[in-house]
Amino acid sequence: MKVTFPHMGNSYIAIKALLKGLKLEVVVPPPISNKTYELGVKNSPEFACLPLKLNMGNFIEALDQGADTIVMAGGWGPCRFGYYAQVERDILRDLGYDFDIYILESPDSKLTELILQLKDLGQNVSLAEALKALRFAWIKLKAVEQMEKKLEYYLPRSLDKDKTEKIYEKSLKDIDDANNKREINQILKSSIKQIESIECTNDKILKVGLIGEIYTILEPASNVNIVKTLGRLGVEITRSTYLTDWINDHILGGYIKKSNHKNIIKCAKPYVNYWVGGHGRETIGYAVHFAKQKYDGLIQIGPLTCMPEIVAQSILGKVGEEKEIPHMTIYFDEQSGSAGINTRLEAFVDMIQRNDSFVLKEDAKSEILSWS
Repeated sequence: MKVTFPHMGNSYIAIKALLKGLKLEVVVPPPISNKTYELGVKNSPEFACLPLKLNMGNFIEALDQGADTIVMAGGWGPCRFGYYAQVERDILRDLGYDFDIYILESPDSKLTELILQLKDLGQNVSLAEALKALRFAWIKLKAVEQMEKKLEYYLPRSLDKDKTEKIYEKSLKDIDDANNKREINQILKSSIKQIESIECTNDKILKVGLIGEIYTILEPASNVNIVKTLGRLGVEITRSTYLTDWINDHILGGYIKKSNHKNIIKCAKPYVNYWVGGHGRETIGYAVHFAKQKYDGLIQIGPLTCMPEIVAQSILGKVGEEKEIPHMTIYFDEQSGSAGINTRLEAFVDMIQRNDSFVLKEDAKSEILSWS
């Protein structure tokens, strides 16, 4: 059995470790490229959102490299993600691919269900071996996120941004290659020491909250690498979604690490009092949370036609006005070009720098608060 799965940011490092721990041969899809986009767009419904199209591109490239089994997450609720696996399966079979597909359904905080699903997927693994594989994948995921947060903090401050990015990229490769927890700890210690030794600017750094749909936030290829782009513009990003938080809140029942989810849901009230699918409620909750933390601005991102984020966008203007925090919304699809997106980001950063530097007249302030 040669198993593959779709990309979503750096999560492939942990997923690969998990599947190897289940004694499976893993075919990691190539990094998302123009070819991935072309394959996905060509073989997906036009109205489908960007994550489905990129999943399709990932699967076709992996099947062409010998994979014969796809592992895909399931879902439910008012978001099209719950249909992804079934739609992708039918399209790929119509294209003539012969493969098996395992759909890991959302366990809704019941960890035992997830472990049993993983044990069934593995090749004659015991329950203890499945647990060991899950634990090692978690350790790798935490290490990856630690380096992602270091990049988000140090890239806007660093005077040698190329070197900062190189250290970060090398640390990810080393974590991917690591065979045990001791090696991962050594990699983290060395990489963090290197990144912290780079000379930093004393200038004030703008802080922006990145809110929105989970895939678009986590996958740089779907958002023209917005974290690095803003980092190079001197902006420190804090994301509303980190994968360990999502797993802890939605799969592990909030028992593995301290959870902020209840506070975020509380922050969303009275703007959103119920679940609207996807991460729409969390988008508003984090918008309020970041405003309370005195962030300089908010950027909401999501795939074009994402219903939960459209609901959130319709409320975000009121949040921005009442909490006096500038905000901008960007939707991504296969037509999104880096030049256009970068121009919009530069303009937004200029605006919040003005907001930070000058006392604004009321008419100018209202112009700055909404920049969609």
